[in-house]
Amino acid sequence: MSQVIPIDIPSLLSREVEGVRLELKATWETKVTGHQVLKTLCAFANDLQNLNGGYVLIGVAEQDGVITRPVKGLPAEQLDAAMKQLVSLCKRIEPEYLPIIDVVKVDGQPVLALWAPASDARPHRAPDGEKGEPAYWVRVGSVTKEAKGPTLSSLIAQTAKVPFDDRRSFEAENDDLNYTLVRRHLHDAQSGLIEERDAERVYEKMALTRRVNGHSVPRNVALLFFTDEPQRWFRSAQIDVVQFADGAGGDLLEEKIFRGPLADQLRQSFVYLENLTTRHVQKGAALEARSFVSYPSVALREAIVNAVYHRSYEQDNAEPVKVYLYPDRVEVISYPGPTEGIEEADLNGGKVPALPARNRRIGELLKELRLAESRGTGLPKIYRAMSQNGSPSPRFEIGPNRAYLKVILPAHPDYVSLTALRDAAYLQATGTTKARSRLEGGERSQAPALGAQLISALGRQRDVQGARDVFSTYPAETRPRPVVLAFAEVLERAGLHDELRQCAPAAQDLRRCGRSPARLLRRAKDEAEAHTHFSRAGDAVLADPQATHELAQCKLALASEHHHARATRAPPQPAPLGEAETLLERVIQLDAPATRRGWAYLNLAEARERLGRPQSDVLAALDQAQENLGDPSSQRHISAAPRLNPP
Repeated sequence: MSQVIPIDIPSLLSREVEGVRLELKATWETKVTGHQVLKTLCAFANDLQNLNGGYVLIGVAEQDGVITRPVKGLPAEQLDAAMKQLVSLCKRIEPEYLPIIDVVKVDGQPVLALWAPASDARPHRAPDGEKGEPAYWVRVGSVTKEAKGPTLSSLIAQTAKVPFDDRRSFEAENDDLNYTLVRRHLHDAQSGLIEERDAERVYEKMALTRRVNGHSVPRNVALLFFTDEPQRWFRSAQIDVVQFADGAGGDLLEEKIFRGPLADQLRQSFVYLENLTTRHVQKGAALEARSFVSYPSVALREAIVNAVYHRSYEQDNAEPVKVYLYPDRVEVISYPGPTEGIEEADLNGGKVPALPARNRRIGELLKELRLAESRGTGLPKIYRAMSQNGSPSPRFEIGPNRAYLKVILPAHPDYVSLTALRDAAYLQATGTTKARSRLEGGERSQAPALGAQLISALGRQRDVQGARDVFSTYPAETRPRPVVLAFAEVLERAGLHDELRQCAPAAQDLRRCGRSPARLLRRAKDEAEAHTHFSRAGDAVLADPQATHELAQCKLALASEHHHARATRAPPQPAPLGEAETLLERVIQLDAPATRRGWAYLNLAEARERLGRPQSDVLAALDQAQENLGDPSSQRHISAAPRLNPP
């Protein structure tokens, strides 16, 4: 581990490929590699997109965007020469700029690591080659390019603009920082700096403080992350979660305010909202109630993280991040709206242009904790999570004069219909005439769960024709599975088997395909073939907690098999592990028995550990496993998790 660079380099390589903040060089050659690295360091110092610079790793190769593991590193003689030559080369940067240089071990081999944080003295220039003229360089994706035309104008315009989170605070002292919070961050980020005991040196190396007139003062980002009460300096630095009984004019059911360090605000709000979502699902007793969650937690977390990351913390912004929960949607609102150049059409199209971020240091620390995604991946993740849950696409609204950004996550249609049905039942029980209109409104919307409920209710009353009439209102080519299943059960109960075979093949497929063969294959240790059967079952798997759990375990096993087959020290591939993590989080949200949730939490702890998630997240999953399963000693060790299968 590096005791100079605040981030753990092996962890960085396990989750990043060469991109806007990472440059890889397999070897060192002064006349070629040296000048390429010099231009990249200049680009990182200029920090056009306000991402707080980046890293150059020399001794690490990549091919077709994939890092070659195990890395080869640099021979000792090349290391010494490269370090000396880099110091000399950096003297050619104008104005003067020197990155942080260290040697770290990756896969047991020495790698030369350069950390080039954003410079307060930008813009910088560096020569194009040994005899080239000085030029301004910027990072565009994974490429270093000369800044010309509008790009150069944009860079020059940022000369005097230090992002607010990176500015020094004259209203606080270093003694206001809580060193325990800093060390917890270093532990969760797996940073070698945790071995440094002197607080002031740690603050300096993490760029949390800055010297002014002979003494050191904290930067704003340090006050936001590493003080017990950031609200002393930033009054609106909090997350307000409000739950309403109906629309914007409905009764307020509950309000919860999250204060404290930004990372704690996010984690605590995630737990609160996840419990709230689970509670909603468990209350539903209708057909298909287990097949969806009201709001996918992945999308909701990402929306809140983006709000905390991209909002303003300056004194003229008195508005906190707001999370409004309505029966049919969640709204996440941050103030002000996005920076110039980002329009509603961009967000609603799922793509955001590469423009300077408002808070480069907040984003950097959130990424170190794996709370934020790499540049440009957060928005697609929201869209993907909503789609996988069967929810409508998210919507984005920018207020007049960019006063705010509102992210709207529509609830799953079946959840909306179940809520309407539950409300209608209550209204009917209390004698209110509004109950019928709620049911009719739900039927007109053709919400699958509500239609299924009505069909089932008519079937219980032996009104087969009434159930048939509701069933026929759904077009055959797009008929939802819950409706098909409900009508199939009515026909089966009525003994109308010929009609059942004609109208409900989808119901038979849903019940019979995929799951049973896949479970048998898993018991036979044929995980690859089991995965194929799960894939054939499609979305039907995601409707069942047990099937979803077994698919997640299948992916965990396949990731292990892939790792062992390669016979290298490379970490497990993140794609199947990440998919397993998402599936396990879904199992926990679905209406599963406590035992099922306990095993899911145990497997989630394993997935998080293998993905290199913060240890606090791993332990949190283990604690939940204990709570749901009791206290068997075998569950105390995450290493035992791969050997366990749910009952």
